[in-house]
Order: sequence, then C-alpha cells, then structure tokens
Amino acid sequence: MQPTEALRHPLDPDPVRSTKAVAVFGLGLLAAVTGVFVGGIVPATIALLIARQARREAYASRGFLTGSGWLHRGERLAWIGLMLGIATVVILTVIGILNSANPAGVQDFGPGVD
Repeated sequence: MQPTEALRHPLDPDPVRSTKAVAVFGLGLLAAVTGVFVGGIVPATIALLIARQARREAYASRGFLTGSGWLHRGERLAWIGLMLGIATVVILTVIGILNSANPAGVQDFGPGVD
C-alpha cells in the first residue's frame, strides 16, 4: 500500500507567507525596542490591529496563508513594547509627583533640627 498523502487540487494556490504576519513581526520588534522611550506604543498598537486582520485572513484562506509563527512572535513583541511604554509612563508619573511634592530640596522643618 502507498502512504496516504494529502492530495491537492491542481487549481489550488500555493501556500504563501502572509505579508501582514511579517509586518506584525517588524512592528512588534520596533515596539519592543522603542517601548522604553514611549515611542513603542504607536507601533505596538498598529501591530496588534494588523495581527487581528491577519488572523482573519489566515482563517479565511483555509491554510494557504502561512506565517502564524511570525504573527505570534510579533504579537508577543508588540505586547512587550506596549507594557514597557506603559511602565515608563507610570514610573515617570510617580517621579514627577515625588519631585513636585518636594521642589528643589526645600525642607519644611526649622533650623537646628537634624
């Protein structure tokens, strides 16, 4: 007996890597690298929006669009960039609040108190 192979119809398209999956990976990488500088929030958001579209297209293509690994990695990197950006904003806000609570090192207690 011959091994059973998945037979393809001659008119079926060849499997192709999704260009959106590659774009999501690139934007996710950019977001992870620039996330600390708060500039990563924009590419991360765009990457997550494109990833949603790419998943729909991959599902509708019935297996003829590949690149789910690139898509998954790109989404992870985008979330990392988003979290880094949010953490930076929170840290800078806390530092700003602490600095405004004690401007220029002014102390409230009188002279002679150690």
